[in-house]
Amino acid sequence: MTRPPLPPFTRETALRKVQAAEDAWNTRDPHRVALAYTPDSRWRNRDEFLTGRDEIVAFLRRKWERELDYALRKELWAFTDDRIAVRFQYEWHDAAGQWWRSYGNEQWEFAPDGLMRRREAGINDVAIAEADRRIRGPRDPEAPHEPLPPA
Repeated sequence: MTRPPLPPFTRETALRKVQAAEDAWNTRDPHRVALAYTPDSRWRNRDEFLTGRDEIVAFLRRKWERELDYALRKELWAFTDDRIAVRFQYEWHDAAGQWWRSYGNEQWEFAPDGLMRRREAGINDVAIAEADRRIRGPRDPEAPHEPLPPA
């Protein structure tokens, strides 16, 4: 099984990989998201360290049970042959109704088959008022890919 685009990346293929990741995460389907990673993929997400798809699925289930109405935007930051760095923002609310904007950076490393074998994410959360939301669902595929606003 391969997961195009495959390394080595060009700017165009790295942009497609980032958009594919954004689209998958916005489904909030842990199994769909996990298929983009190698069976033994290693993750660092904040202070959690995961290995393999089963741990990824369990993590994402917990995440989206807590982060309600999650909506994400990713932006390509840099790339090399088999690595991509992104910055991202996502918004969500907790069970009490408090809205949050989460800011972060990810570093991705890919296997030759295009599956991600390593993901490292640093994330910070900021409480926001509902009126201050700027991400209200998945990106419109017809809209131009605009850069993220500054943090």
